[in-house]
Amino acid sequence: MSNYQQYQDILNDQMVISKRLLKNYQTLGLSESELLVLLQVQRFYYEGNPFPTPEEIAQFTAGTEQDCSRLLRNMIKKKILVIEQKRNEDGILNEYYSFEPLWEKLYTVEKEVAPESNKEAHENLFVLFEQEFGRLLSPFEIETINIWLDQDGQQPALIKAALREAVLMGKLNFKYIDRILREWSKKGIKSVDQARQAGKQFRGQQHADQPVTPRSNKDISLYYNWLEEE
Repeated sequence: MSNYQQYQDILNDQMVISKRLLKNYQTLGLSESELLVLLQVQRFYYEGNPFPTPEEIAQFTAGTEQDCSRLLRNMIKKKILVIEQKRNEDGILNEYYSFEPLWEKLYTVEKEVAPESNKEAHENLFVLFEQEFGRLLSPFEIETINIWLDQDGQQPALIKAALREAVLMGKLNFKYIDRILREWSKKGIKSVDQARQAGKQFRGQQHADQPVTPRSNKDISLYYNWLEEE
């Protein structure tokens, strides 16, 4: 195997994890065990299985299937995860774990007591991008944000919302954020609330289109029982 292919394999083996989640999971009331299960659920999603069973998750943790069931129930009660349903193109109803409640807790834009000046809003925008990217912005990236603000007339709040969508989709790069902003502009989206609704619909569609890993035939009722156990 060539060095290039090895590098490609390493890059393809990466998964985007929210830095804000790692810094604030305790504030959300999550234990380290719950955080690990949450990250495993996210990994399964990236691999094409949006609704892994406790048994499947337990194979990659130090806990048992019963431990994973309990932790999943706890996170659902804490409104960190929610189970949603979506019909595929064949009309079959599929379940999937939605992280929407978690992202809302982590990334909801707080209302300001006093409105920011344009200068403050712009400065805060650059700081936010550097925090999410975990590094200083390059001159090209700074110029890209300035173009969004000055030439395209994008509001800082909408640019923040587009950054949030890129984080949630695991595609944290400027090209993807630019595509989001252009798509919103085509659809006439002007407010953060409209952007959130559009993003939620898009992520729901992505879940519906996500290829589902084939499962062996088993008694599904046994699987659902873990939600009701005390």
